Amino acid sequence: MRFLLTSAGIKNASIRAALVDLLGKPIAESSALCIPTAMYGHPMVGPGAGAWRFITGRSAEPMCELGWKSLGVLELTALPSIDEERWVPLVRETDVLLVAGGDALYLCHWMRQSGLADLLPLLRETVWVGLSAGSMVTTPCIGEDFVGWKPPTGGDRTLGMVDFSIFPHLDNPDLPYNTLAHAEKWAAGMPVPAYAIDDQTAIKVTDGTVEVVSEGHWKLFTPGPEASGSGS
Repeated sequence: MRFLLTSAGIKNASIRAALVDLLGKPIAESSALCIPTAMYGHPMVGPGAGAWRFITGRSAEPMCELGWKSLGVLELTALPSIDEERWVPLVRETDVLLVAGGDALYLCHWMRQSGLADLLPLLRETVWVGLSAGSMVTTPCIGEDFVGWKPPTGGDRTLGMVDFSIFPHLDNPDLPYNTLAHAEKWAAGMPVPAYAIDDQTAIKVTDGTVEVVSEGHWKLFTPGPEASGSGS
């Protein structure tokens, strides 16, 4: 599986070009499924208008409105109640999964409960495009600062499909906590390398190779007291 892990969707031309490169063909020739599930677990989003805006391409974080050849909805909370034959072939045939933001641990829980987490390692040609929590869920852990909805197993562990963690929405004016100073404190407690990325930045992962794609600013923190790497 290939990954484009964004803070706020396909916000600029550089991130869009990275997406096309991962797809290996134009967006207009690619099929997509959008996953709104993470929204339901976040107190600032929940079910309702936010999920509708994401699915219909009316949010401020471009994902579904990019001009896909086809676009469907994959609702993870519904999957345990239907036969795998109804949804697994659909996922296997789809070029890209568009995964909304919200609560990363709620999303992780339903990825496991639905069986999607077990299927993902088999999808070698599929592109995962994450938005905020949809990106964070691919990491090994999110850190206590981002624990909202609490899974039955406790903790902050996520799926570990990549080997670094993500602090999204760096310096977003609507999120006063998301400063570089807070990101540094968060990163100091993380056991893996960690990226703080703003809404103009994404992380592209292909066969384990990590590339930062940015028209904004970001910083890489390495485990321990010292941080290294940055961009603007």
